[in-house]
Amino acid sequence: MSIPWEIPLPRRPHLWPIPLLWTLALGLWGISRQDSLWRDEAATWQVARRPVGDIWHMLGNVDSVHGLYYLLMHGLFQWFGAGTTTLRLPSVLAMAVAAACVTAIGHRLAGAWAGLAGGLAFGLLPAVQFYLQEGRPYALVTAGAGISTLLLVTVLEGRGRAVHWVAYGGTVAVCGLLNWLSLLILPAHLATLLWTRARRGTWMRWAPAATVAVAAVLPLILYSRRQSAQVSWIPPLTWHMLIGPAVLLAIGGLGALLDRPRAGRLSVAPVALPLLAVPQLALIGLSLAKPIFLDRYVLFSMLGLALLIGSALGTAVRAARPRFPRAAPWLVPVAVTAAVVALLPQSLAKRAPESRVDDVLAVAADVRRLKHPGDAVVYIPAARRDSALVSPDDFAGLRDVALAEGPAVSGTLKGEEAGPDRIRAAMLAQRRILLLTDASEVARPLAGKRDHAKTAVLEKHFKVVADVQVRGRRVTVYERR
Repeated sequence: MSIPWEIPLPRRPHLWPIPLLWTLALGLWGISRQDSLWRDEAATWQVARRPVGDIWHMLGNVDSVHGLYYLLMHGLFQWFGAGTTTLRLPSVLAMAVAAACVTAIGHRLAGAWAGLAGGLAFGLLPAVQFYLQEGRPYALVTAGAGISTLLLVTVLEGRGRAVHWVAYGGTVAVCGLLNWLSLLILPAHLATLLWTRARRGTWMRWAPAATVAVAAVLPLILYSRRQSAQVSWIPPLTWHMLIGPAVLLAIGGLGALLDRPRAGRLSVAPVALPLLAVPQLALIGLSLAKPIFLDRYVLFSMLGLALLIGSALGTAVRAARPRFPRAAPWLVPVAVTAAVVALLPQSLAKRAPESRVDDVLAVAADVRRLKHPGDAVVYIPAARRDSALVSPDDFAGLRDVALAEGPAVSGTLKGEEAGPDRIRAAMLAQRRILLLTDASEVARPLAGKRDHAKTAVLEKHFKVVADVQVRGRRVTVYERR
């Protein structure tokens, strides 16, 4: 006899639309971030608006690792116009797909409640909420990792066909072309195969699929290594940088301990724990040789964490059902509600412009207000030229006296500047100069002779008449003494 107010779930319900729509709603909530745009997204914005030929030219010099993503965004900008919604919506949709994959995997391996809880938890994870609205490729990689893991689970359950292996290899390859560090999912899947003692036939199909995927990405890996100076700003690995991964692994390990596999069935832990742990540990290992430790490079490992959280909640529901049949079905809704309330301040903060290190558009508005006809502009460092590239109307009439060759022509992100002597002479010929730089709280020490020359001229021959700092950037107006 069933209890009237119990919330039963059918044996094989289609649960994936619920987390998909849930994550989609989280992504659309405040997607414009009050019309702000930070430096990483500005790179996507200004490159995607270039003609395809200019994009190819740039990829030969810099940022080839993101080439496929830039071409994708170029097509979207052509079809739908450049805007913050067009910029970020692909990430929102990709994370929604990833949440659906978590739900499907968790449902198959640990039951309906585990799948539903994992999918809902995925969208609430702080790292996921941050990159959910980011105009960069990391959410797309996460969706691809979710799809490839779902395909692997399908195969391990004995339902795989040749088309699944083709899709698996193709998905891993596309993810690798979006960011080749996503290939760290392959050792995670390798650990799953070892843990589950996969049959020989599975190994004979996985190895070629993985090899083909790596071979497809290998030219990009080799070529992009020539541009490794791009990541020279990443600091060396320190102990405090390991605190975050250690906490995640501890939570994941606890979830794995709570996993209750059913006899003769694949369970969550062999799939989710390697997915969480292996990419994190592998990135740490690589960073010992060359500093590249950024959590966004292995954002897809959050799939494993969400699966383990969902499994733990599913286990709790099953454990509570015999003694508390009325309360057990409410455990997941109550837990998700509590998480939403607890994370609400953080969720609001991640949708504010202050959540990023700077705002390219806010300072552009100040430039429009402060500039006078005939003024010049200089940038320290040169990368701060992105404000003018994203919002050229606000900089109209200003002469970029340090620039020798524009970004599109030079095939770079920030253009090529003249030598220090020419910059010095050009600045001394000006009456008023606007300096665009980083706000004092985020500014780094000067690097390079050009920036030292700019600073020396301004300090010796000019005086400050206006100074504004807004959202991580600073515009200072100088007049000749």
